[in-house]
Amino acid sequence: MVNFSRLIHTGEHLIDEPYVFSSQVKQVFYSKDPIDEGLYVLLRNTPRELFDMGNGSRDDIVERSQTLPFPEQNLNENIPSTRKMPRRRLKDLSIVQNTTNLNEVSTEQQTVVGSSSMPETLDESVEFQTENGGTRGGRGHTLLTDLYNLNSVERVKVTRSSHGQPVGQEARLLASYLGIIAQNVNMLPINYESWHNMPDSNKNQALSNIKERFALEVSDAYIKKALGKKWRDHKSILKKEYFKKPISLEEKLQNVPLGMLRYQWEDAVRFWNSKKGDDRERVGTSSRQKQKFTHTAGSRSFACEASSGQKVGRLQLFDITHSEKDGTPMTSEAAEIMEKLKDKKAEYEATASTDSSVNFEDIDNRIINEVLGPERYGRVRFQGSGVNPTQYFGSTSHQYMPSGSQSQAEVQRLKDQIVQIQASTDEQISQLRAEAAAREAEAAAREAEQNRKYNELQLQLQSMMTMFQQFQNPPS
Repeated sequence: MVNFSRLIHTGEHLIDEPYVFSSQVKQVFYSKDPIDEGLYVLLRNTPRELFDMGNGSRDDIVERSQTLPFPEQNLNENIPSTRKMPRRRLKDLSIVQNTTNLNEVSTEQQTVVGSSSMPETLDESVEFQTENGGTRGGRGHTLLTDLYNLNSVERVKVTRSSHGQPVGQEARLLASYLGIIAQNVNMLPINYESWHNMPDSNKNQALSNIKERFALEVSDAYIKKALGKKWRDHKSILKKEYFKKPISLEEKLQNVPLGMLRYQWEDAVRFWNSKKGDDRERVGTSSRQKQKFTHTAGSRSFACEASSGQKVGRLQLFDITHSEKDGTPMTSEAAEIMEKLKDKKAEYEATASTDSSVNFEDIDNRIINEVLGPERYGRVRFQGSGVNPTQYFGSTSHQYMPSGSQSQAEVQRLKDQIVQIQASTDEQISQLRAEAAAREAEAAAREAEQNRKYNELQLQLQSMMTMFQQFQNPPS
């Protein structure tokens, strides 16, 4: 145990803070003895293997990942017996009992706890340095303390929509927990170039950890995909806050974020600083610039918005998720799209009043297709991750996908883009070769000049030696 409320060291570095190795940590509780007043009983609680802390590797023992989300505990506080502790604050969430860990028959008994409409999560209160040298308050790490207080057999049940996406308040809690797991550098190291390069063993370990606290109706593939996005977002934040600073490469290598393992950070920095990393950043920046608006639903996904209350059409869902709290569009581009969608819908409704063949259920899809163009392969607009056109539109999906001519045009556009990239690459290679040839010619010229000067010195030396010999041996 370490009492963090009483500091032993007063230094400014991480190594000066009180610490213990993960193998030495024991969590205990002091409870009043119900029989002998004045006495306290020491209770030990076996941890549920929150994270596999590993051995740090590469001599980074002191740089442990600070991801344990337990609040600071006052050791002088009277803590009741664990069997008498109050019910968790995961209110109005679906909690199920999982007895598989007890070698009994696997059963799930669903219960709804409490009456609050929102799960309570604990956020650290932190201060951030501003550009003018001051400080401002802000939201720190999400701790989800109540989630960790669940009994070992309890799980938060996450249901899914008809399209296989997590919905409800439980989905928001799951999203927050995925964010915590994605930042665990021992479980999901950041020194892999992409999520595809992450070993399956790491992904499966993270999935097992999630299933220790959630009973999932969504597929493992969906969870891994969502976890990959959280992992990429975490790397992007680290890159922006630490790598993009106007400092030298050596300083960037030394500027290791708190809780990060040094060898992982150095690998990531070297990749970001390489040509491959720079090319990947330019592609990502270009793609990001093409995205003119993002939804404003926060941690509520499109699936959660669509599943809450009455049925929501795609056009209405776009308005809800792309407007500020006061109802104004979040960007001028979003406002322009909303206006076009509204005008097109008015045209369809006017036509529908005189044409009975118009299908009202299909109007939203047709309007979106006409205003924004065909759907992209593998995704459906305003439906979030995990929904593809065939799954959403069914047998009519071909109506909303690019036609043969459009597909050919897209293929030709990509081919032209490849040709341009190849031409640019060839030009760069030619320029590099020309520069190399110029450097070689310059080096050869310098070598020739040095040889000429050397030969002149040799001739002068020989002339001086001849004169010296003549002086030593004058003619008789």
